[in-house]
Amino acid sequence: MWREAALEAFPGTELRSPAHMAALADAEHRLGRELPGALRQLLLECDGMIGHSAVDTVWPVEQIVEQNLLFRTDSSFAQLYMPFDALLFFGDNGGGDQFAFVQTPQRPDIFVWEHETDSRRWVAGDLTDYLGRSLADGSDDWYQ
Repeated sequence: MWREAALEAFPGTELRSPAHMAALADAEHRLGRELPGALRQLLLECDGMIGHSAVDTVWPVEQIVEQNLLFRTDSSFAQLYMPFDALLFFGDNGGGDQFAFVQTPQRPDIFVWEHETDSRRWVAGDLTDYLGRSLADGSDDWYQ
């Protein structure tokens, strides 16, 4: 389903090989929380998607873990930005802004974190909506 949705929105989407269940279980253990169900299913179909201009529309599971742990534990980020504990980052626009699920409270919506202003705002109703908007538009700032 996810592969088809991505290719329908942008036929040039690069789809990685599926993630293994063990990698997802390890990611959830390291993050201390379950991945959102839709993201989990997407990663089982393809471990990340690359869209227009080589942008990581959806990161591979290992990058999801690394980026989220970095944002939650880096002391310089704690001094510069509001806490990131409520977000689960999973992709970016290629220029520093990142896309995330809100985990507290859990909801299917996708928000963008804009790195220059530390703003966090709604950009899509769920992962399907996010893929449709981000892949179909073709620009790095589709969410503006």
